[in-house]
Amino acid sequence: MSALDGLPPLREVVARHGLEPKKALGQNFLYDLNLTGRIARAAGPLEGVTIVEVGPGPGGLTRALLAAGAAKVVAIERDPRALPALAEVAAHYPGRLHVVDADALEFDPRPLIGDGSARIVANLPYNVGTALLTGWIAGETWPPWWDSAVLMFQREVAERIVATPDERADYGRLGVLCGWRTDASILFDVAPSAFVPPPKVTSSVVRLVPRAVPMPCRAGALEAVTRAAFGQRRKMLRQSLKALVPDPASLLAATGIAETARAEEIPVEGFVALANAWDAERKKAGAG
Repeated sequence: MSALDGLPPLREVVARHGLEPKKALGQNFLYDLNLTGRIARAAGPLEGVTIVEVGPGPGGLTRALLAAGAAKVVAIERDPRALPALAEVAAHYPGRLHVVDADALEFDPRPLIGDGSARIVANLPYNVGTALLTGWIAGETWPPWWDSAVLMFQREVAERIVATPDERADYGRLGVLCGWRTDASILFDVAPSAFVPPPKVTSSVVRLVPRAVPMPCRAGALEAVTRAAFGQRRKMLRQSLKALVPDPASLLAATGIAETARAEEIPVEGFVALANAWDAERKKAGAG
């Protein structure tokens, strides 16, 4: 029995339920109780808190969250093989674990959260982590339904999340979106050897806290501007923004950004200004 919660060791659970990790699902399981406990603690005090977890697999992190006092964990799992193992955890913590058999990219957890906000804590599947984060960040309504997110990504993705123009090689659309609406930081790294199977890269745990009042901007406009600008990141904005508008000169003039600047040189506030200028031009053209 595990000293954490009296449940069987995770390796035993995986073997008993035939839960060998599937590469197609981006699965890499964590067996180290010290590590799953550290991730749970990184989310802050959990008493009375509702947690949304994506990709719980056999439930290692799920168990750590519940043992740390989470009032409720909504665990979204698309692999049906994991459901019996998670059902055992739910039986051990009556009324505190709600397992959802769904694809997190298509599932809205808000009806299960109830009043107040929730917290996202997850060892995200590598193949959908960025898409999930973008969806949580780029909604048209803000503040979001979550008050913080503690998430594990490949180190490369984590560096892109927290990047600024000072780290031009990593700075891109993801860094702009996350910098616009959140305060993001890398908490610690996790070696490949901590996982089964071990991935080929180091992982990092990232914490994102929503900004109460981000700079005013329409999310869809910011996504469009950054997609055009970073789609040809080596080119000057006067050229790369032609993917957005036939003649970018007026957009750049309205924001005071040099036509010879490149996307990797522009801070978040510059992209927000470009997005607002683009929306203003579109509104003016529509009114005309």
